[in-house]
Amino acid sequence: MSARRSLRLPITLAIVMIVLLIVLTVGWVLLNVFGALGEHGYAGLYWALLSVGTTFIVLLVVGVILYLVLSIKTINLNRRQSNFIDSVTHELKSPIASMKLYLQTLNRHQVSERQQASFYQFMLEDVERLDHLINQIMDAGRLETGPLDGEAEDVALAEVLQECAETVCLSYRVSLQIVRMDLQPCTVRARRIDLEMIFRNLIDNAVKYAAAQPQVEVTLRPSTHGRIVTQIADNGRGIPPPMRRKIFGRFVRLGMELEREKPGTGLGLYIVRTLLRRLGGRIRVRDRQQGPGTVFEVQLPGVPAEETVENTEETAG
Repeated sequence: MSARRSLRLPITLAIVMIVLLIVLTVGWVLLNVFGALGEHGYAGLYWALLSVGTTFIVLLVVGVILYLVLSIKTINLNRRQSNFIDSVTHELKSPIASMKLYLQTLNRHQVSERQQASFYQFMLEDVERLDHLINQIMDAGRLETGPLDGEAEDVALAEVLQECAETVCLSYRVSLQIVRMDLQPCTVRARRIDLEMIFRNLIDNAVKYAAAQPQVEVTLRPSTHGRIVTQIADNGRGIPPPMRRKIFGRFVRLGMELEREKPGTGLGLYIVRTLLRRLGGRIRVRDRQQGPGTVFEVQLPGVPAEETVENTEETAG
């Protein structure tokens, strides 16, 4: 359905421009005819046709500009999709080739129990990498079809952030100490799985793109007007200001796909932005105040945990 909607506008625009061009051609002939007959009382009709023709020319120019903009967007989308295909191909091929090599080694050679355990561990990591890739693609596909099913509930966001940090550190085989947590208890009304997808992707990016000695900071604070603010900061290279809005599009990643050192599909931040919009939240990107790095600031409707407890007690009373 989305592909049909994306094609409907350029096709309609092209048809309209063709009709305008035909009308302008006929009008040009009529202008020449009535211009020659202007001395015989057709001057009023001549000027009326001239006004209508001028309007049609303006509309035709506007249509050409819109068509050019749509063409540029299509070219950019095709480029991002090409990057996405390269990324997925690499992400699928690398762990499969790795597992194939380990299995061939186990099948053809006698290895010690210690090496066998090491091989099994590496193969398990490859399977987890494939599972993460497939889940991310499936999540993006479900977001395209519409809101996901499930009832909202009061979720303790601090617990979600702690669990996401532990999951990401475990997947990268790094110590949880690299993620410094400064969390105040807050409650958000949402589906827990949505919050997990949002903050797991953000913390995953922070750890992945951090410096050689990763330092990630996660803070959670209540704000005004019934909102809470979560900040996730890393000490990586940072994101150039012109790219800070583009990175939330589908398949968008910085640089060329085959030149990158970090794996990814360009779908994580797209999933984050889409889910935040459905939850009534927003996200912005800025530089760290001290040193290199990037800060992702997420605002969500929510309240401190104390207010949630008080509201529950008043309802019970």
